[in-house]
Amino acid sequence: MKTWVRWATLHGMPRMYFNKRARDGDPLSEILTNSLAENPYLFGNRIREQGRLVRTGLTWVTADHEVCRTILRDKNFGASAPEALKLPRSMRRLVRATDLKLANPVEPPSMLMVDPPQHTRYRKLVAQEFTPRAVGRLHDRIVEVTDELLAGLASRRDADLIADFATLLPVAIICGILGVPREEQDYMLELGHAGAPLLDIGISWRAFRDAIAALRASEEFIEEHIARLRVDPGDDILSQLAVNGSLTMPELKATVTLLAGAGFETTVNLLGNGMVVLHDHPDQLALLRAEPDRWPDAIEEILRFDSPVQMTSRTALCDMEIADRKIARGDSVTLLLGAANRDPAVFADPGAFDVTRANAREHLSFSSGVHACLGASLARMEGAVALSALYDRFPELRLTGAPERRDLVNLRGYQRIPAAPGLPAASRTA
Repeated sequence: MKTWVRWATLHGMPRMYFNKRARDGDPLSEILTNSLAENPYLFGNRIREQGRLVRTGLTWVTADHEVCRTILRDKNFGASAPEALKLPRSMRRLVRATDLKLANPVEPPSMLMVDPPQHTRYRKLVAQEFTPRAVGRLHDRIVEVTDELLAGLASRRDADLIADFATLLPVAIICGILGVPREEQDYMLELGHAGAPLLDIGISWRAFRDAIAALRASEEFIEEHIARLRVDPGDDILSQLAVNGSLTMPELKATVTLLAGAGFETTVNLLGNGMVVLHDHPDQLALLRAEPDRWPDAIEEILRFDSPVQMTSRTALCDMEIADRKIARGDSVTLLLGAANRDPAVFADPGAFDVTRANAREHLSFSSGVHACLGASLARMEGAVALSALYDRFPELRLTGAPERRDLVNLRGYQRIPAAPGLPAASRTA
């Protein structure tokens, strides 16, 4: 009952509201109810036509690149944790009373949902694993795992590029970062998948119930894993955090849950989105094959063109004025990162996919400001290594069916990409 009441408060009532608003033609409600999820960029264009910062029902919303970046970097805006939302007093009481005490990536003490100084403390402890030098040391491991996975694809007539490749690479890397043995990799997959729907607003009772059940099931694994590391620590970041006592058990579990999701769910989407967009733009793939040094630039353009994370939100911590609009303390602002990445004021011909785009790196796919993605450098490296190796190894790679989108709004990616790898390059020249 407690779980249902929490769903009803945070998702059920908003779901009813958004469904009604969607029927009335409200564009934000349309995308949140999935009716525009196939092409959310149409919605971004509609919002831009109404203004740089638009009031839509319960929240302000913007698809303006400059406004998004300004808010992300402004210390007068905080994370939109459930208790920070401007809800009626009775609903705020229900949120507090139904706290499930789970390591949930979208609720405190998750780093994603807390502000400085608490956020600063968490980030400082974890950031050492994601410095450019630390990420650089992972390069050889990324290459090794990629080669192993591609060797497995070489014997396949038919493959699912998501399940057989895009998912397995980033989960192997994040397991190494968290000291999780290879034989327990499936636990991390389940943990990441469990948290993904919770990043949407107004999800169904079944989706919420299943996500919470999966988080509960993962609690025992996380606690046992942390206990093992305290007895027999490795050189991974979680061992350091578990041994030095700098985080409480709830904080440790929240960190594991967040890194599990952010560490591979978004990278899976980056890889899958990249495969599909390159399939749809064979001229750009041909250019990359002819000039492989362009792969890092291609990753930036993939991130801009079809962002793995479509939106985020911030809550105003004081009264202020943004883009000539008066924002009141407690107001929520929805930032459409994917749509901002197609803002024509910043990106010329934004609907075109162009791996030579000079300013593609100005995208906001990794957010910005204090909550900028810790793993951005790692995701970029995984993307460049994995995609370049895939197309180098399998020059005859082709899709054998329509790619299937995930049934999610915020984490935009593919559930399945059926493909025939074809003969590996070495076999073709033998």
